[in-house]
Amino acid sequence: MPSDGGRVALITGASSGIGRAAAKGLAATGWRVGLLARRKDRLDDLAEDIRGAGGECVVLPCDVTDRDGVRRAAETLIDTYGHIHALVNNAGIMPLSPLAAGRVDDWERMVDVNIKGVLFGIAAVLPHMLERRSGHVVNVGSVAGRRPFPGATVYSATKFAVRSISAGMHLELSASDGIRVTDIEPGVVRTELMDHIPDQDARRSFEERWADRRPLEAEDVAEAIRFVLEAPPHVNVNELLVRPTDQPT
Repeated sequence: MPSDGGRVALITGASSGIGRAAAKGLAATGWRVGLLARRKDRLDDLAEDIRGAGGECVVLPCDVTDRDGVRRAAETLIDTYGHIHALVNNAGIMPLSPLAAGRVDDWERMVDVNIKGVLFGIAAVLPHMLERRSGHVVNVGSVAGRRPFPGATVYSATKFAVRSISAGMHLELSASDGIRVTDIEPGVVRTELMDHIPDQDARRSFEERWADRRPLEAEDVAEAIRFVLEAPPHVNVNELLVRPTDQPT
């Protein structure tokens, strides 16, 4: 039987980095969390940590590019806990490379995960939130959604899209339907995204620039997510840019 007590958040990309930190941080403050990501073994480990600390969660193995799978995951979370109060659209990839490298498969995958994955998450929860006339969608964008940089042209384009989607959602849904929308825009964060940069020159250049600088930690961004979610109901933090002190641009 579903329970209607407490707040419930669906978190995509929950198996590592910002998503994992957000899930642990929210669970520690009483949120019940749906853990959505492709890697079930990592989700199971995270669920064990959360439950061991007294939290509640549901493991939802799914690729965000699977529209029907994301919808079913949201339905499972609603069936379990009765509601979804918040969606944290966090799943994303960042295979940086210059356009001249012609890594078209990477471009397509970024569009699929970083844009379509965000839209599929929204589509999965929006009917429920509209019915309840409340909810909060947090889209994890990037400082790259404000300005492109060499090697990140396509990645930046996907994050510009996230920023536009977030702004449009606010215009369409906040005042009329009580749905809050936030674009969290981190700067450089220490996550495994950096390990997945396929272009060796781009990766080496990035590592050299940050060799003596302090990036954000995933927990820093997770705290920003918790902050906006726990703002009073009449407060909607539409954009939150969070950069390391050491990041000059």
